[in-house]
Amino acid sequence: MDIEKVLKCLTNSFSRFIHLVTFGAPMNLPSQQDYKYVANSLKLFKQALDNIDHSCMRADEVLCKELEELDVVVNEAREFIENWNFHMSKIYGVLQSNQLISKIQRYSIKICETVYGFIESSSSTSSTSILADIKHFMDELKNLKSETIVEKLEDALKFIKKQKVPPLELILEIIELFRLSSQELLKESIAVEKENINIDQPSQISYISDLIIHIRETMVNLESFKTINGVLVPAYFICPLTLQLLFDPVIVSTGQTYERDSIQKWLDNGLLRCPVTRQTLSHTNLIPNYMVKGLISNWCDKNNVKVDHPDKSTSEDQLVSNLTIENGFDRLSFQKSNHRSTEESCSHSRSGSTSTVVSSSEHLCEETASDTGVSPNDSTTFSHVKQVVNDLKSPSNETQTKAAEQIRFLAKNNMENRILIGQSGAIQPLISLLHSNQKLTQEHAVTALLNLSINGNIKSMIAESGAVVPLIYVLETGNTCAKENAAAALFSLSLLEEYRVKIGQSGAIKPLVDLLGSGTLRGKKDAATALFNLSIFHENKARIIQAGAVKYLVELMDPETQMVDKAVALLSNLSSVPEGCLVIAREGGIPLLVEVVETGSQRGKENAASILLQLCLNSPKYCRLVLQEGAVPPLVALSQSGTSRAKEKAQQLLSHFRSQRENSSGRGKS
Repeated sequence: MDIEKVLKCLTNSFSRFIHLVTFGAPMNLPSQQDYKYVANSLKLFKQALDNIDHSCMRADEVLCKELEELDVVVNEAREFIENWNFHMSKIYGVLQSNQLISKIQRYSIKICETVYGFIESSSSTSSTSILADIKHFMDELKNLKSETIVEKLEDALKFIKKQKVPPLELILEIIELFRLSSQELLKESIAVEKENINIDQPSQISYISDLIIHIRETMVNLESFKTINGVLVPAYFICPLTLQLLFDPVIVSTGQTYERDSIQKWLDNGLLRCPVTRQTLSHTNLIPNYMVKGLISNWCDKNNVKVDHPDKSTSEDQLVSNLTIENGFDRLSFQKSNHRSTEESCSHSRSGSTSTVVSSSEHLCEETASDTGVSPNDSTTFSHVKQVVNDLKSPSNETQTKAAEQIRFLAKNNMENRILIGQSGAIQPLISLLHSNQKLTQEHAVTALLNLSINGNIKSMIAESGAVVPLIYVLETGNTCAKENAAAALFSLSLLEEYRVKIGQSGAIKPLVDLLGSGTLRGKKDAATALFNLSIFHENKARIIQAGAVKYLVELMDPETQMVDKAVALLSNLSSVPEGCLVIAREGGIPLLVEVVETGSQRGKENAASILLQLCLNSPKYCRLVLQEGAVPPLVALSQSGTSRAKEKAQQLLSHFRSQRENSSGRGKS
């Protein structure tokens, strides 16, 4: 093996690497200072190699192999730097850079030790100065330590590899070291997910994906400690991707809620796994989350908060400039409230939107502390929960009622409590109490299950434990609050795609429609939300129509009901089948739909236009009725100033009107 040739290749590789790091490295290159340190060290090594009398270096196969390995890794590092760009993952980049630099360090030191031995045993007159150069180079390389940021990342990944959650302090340090803002986190999430797609087997990148989830959860919870106009922002009002107050919340197929623009950006990058649950999306339809939007709207009105659509040209600093952390916040208090196992990300799974169901559904039964002295924010212990669960099985009605009430309150706002309760065997006894003859016991049990279902894993446990039919029983027989929370719980379970079918087949639709017609405003909203989610499954549309929902929905398009947006959203789904169009027209829905197009909210106009289009495509008779109601002017206005989908529907309708007129004119001439 020609040692001269190998050394020449290596020194050429050194020169190219040194030149790139010195003059051509990207500004945002990870571990840039370490690369510069290595480049300066390799300059010393190159000088030493150039001055060595190669005849004193025997053609040792081990040495040649080490030189070749060093040549390969130096070229890998150079290619990494050349290929680095702004859209790549910083976290993955730091770890890759550390691996490459560590290899260069390790191989170089081994080679130096071997060459040092060769020169020391030779009779070369210049050996003293060369040995000093090599010794200096080895000392320089040995002084190169991993950056703090690398140590923190490796510590966090060790926890994740053991399926443990990294300590909060460690995650906060990583956020700080990477200066992760909401936009940076979104970019990082997309970059890591793209890397993950290209890897067939579990590797470091899959652990980094898990770390990103923990970082996102932490940042969402940090946002929940911030205030707007001095008011704390509920965590479930915050998008887990943008970390900002939701403006246009939508649900993906896994049941998670996101800001429309952010999840659309995720999908536009070809990413088909849910950012929070990591489950593959069964479809890419984005379903408006009217319940969350309505709750945020109510919260904003109550607290005098104005929310504008985040302008893409607006800087992130401007968007969050009105957010301030409460003075009393500190890391320890945050750690207590935040830390948990691998529960669904933040309190936002739809889950996030389910948590909004909890906070909204329970307003009828306004809660601050129960008769048992439990506050909704209290933490608890496993032994205490086990005792309460045992009380659920007591033969005493009074003991059962108090136990169900305690679980209801413990699960209301505290994520750790939900996990403890779910692990303590509470689900089956609570389901059994749904058949209790005591209305208050029934109410506490159904509300406890609703609160527990905020956790995605516990939601699945509740569904798999056979809760659907007992929840329908409460919907039919419970008191007002129990019925409403049963409807909200059925909505929560319907976020599990396979249970949309089961809930529809189990007889839930008729009592939900009854609640839509005769419930309180809260009950109507809960029923409408549950029916909307069930109507996504095609077979349920016919069941909802046959149960008489359209009559109530048409009535609810009256602005005084405060239900217009929810009514037209559900009608939009039902109008996709012919029988839906027939009943909407028969119940007198056309005049009200035209009115919504003219005076409704942006989303209401969009859905109303969609329904009118379905009606007109379904029958020329309906088309004439729509025209008679004066639909053209508001449709023209909508085609110019509505949402993108609203513009599209309005333009299709206007085009359909022109086509009908031309056909009619053609028949008249003939």
